[in-house]
Amino acid sequence: MAEPDLTGVNPGRLTPTILMPLPDRDFDPSESALPWEVCTSRGWRVDFSTEGGAVAQADPYLLKGPLPGLLSAGARAQAAYRQMTQDPSYQRPIPYAEIDPDRYQAILLPGGHDPGMRQYLESPVLRDKVLQFWQQGKLIGAICHGMLVLARTIDPQTGRSLLYGHKVTALPGSLDRTGYLLDSWLLKRGYLMYSYCVAEEVRLCLKRPEDFSNGRSIFVPYVVSDGNLVTSRWYMDAQLFSERFADALQGRLLADRGTSSDARSSSNN
Repeated sequence: MAEPDLTGVNPGRLTPTILMPLPDRDFDPSESALPWEVCTSRGWRVDFSTEGGAVAQADPYLLKGPLPGLLSAGARAQAAYRQMTQDPSYQRPIPYAEIDPDRYQAILLPGGHDPGMRQYLESPVLRDKVLQFWQQGKLIGAICHGMLVLARTIDPQTGRSLLYGHKVTALPGSLDRTGYLLDSWLLKRGYLMYSYCVAEEVRLCLKRPEDFSNGRSIFVPYVVSDGNLVTSRWYMDAQLFSERFADALQGRLLADRGTSSDARSSSNN
């Protein structure tokens, strides 16, 4: 069945647009390029943002490392990354401080686990922009370490993390610790580990322990959708995460179009 035409569903916009913030380096190519591929295949635009407007570079180890599809990006993700980096929007990223949430229907927060990710995960400017997306009720997708951006963004109305009261998933502690130990013993690349692993930090933000779910197996792709949040665990979930995020956005766009049509009909009666 043909995809419904969603261009022009928002007044003043020709194409639904998603924002993808990135650090200057070390982000995960699968967790960024696969969502980009899925969204652009539906005719949507993806804009990119880095701290100062530099063109971002993915973690080179995840692009060229051993065992593609297991320890590094698979063939599909690598091909999508090559295409993504040729996108004019990718070549002209917006500085974090200049992000205007009013221009976007959604935001995607990819992950990555090397030291360059600190620029993105620890940015108060980016967290302030994410809060604005949240306050406007925009769709937010986060995967792997990208969950830390949400966990660390505080809603001033509640004094709590944006994740409080929502069901989510995140990078399991077992995977996080294994990655850290493997890097410490063999790779020596500086795997990013804070005082708590990703899952532990996320759990501390939640209202109830049962609001966190690991999924059945790390090898079975897993996504949790709750309200305006779509969350996932790691790069092997990235394809399913991309599809669920795109489906959620498409549902919102169709609902907006229906609301706009109803409003026009009422005004004409």
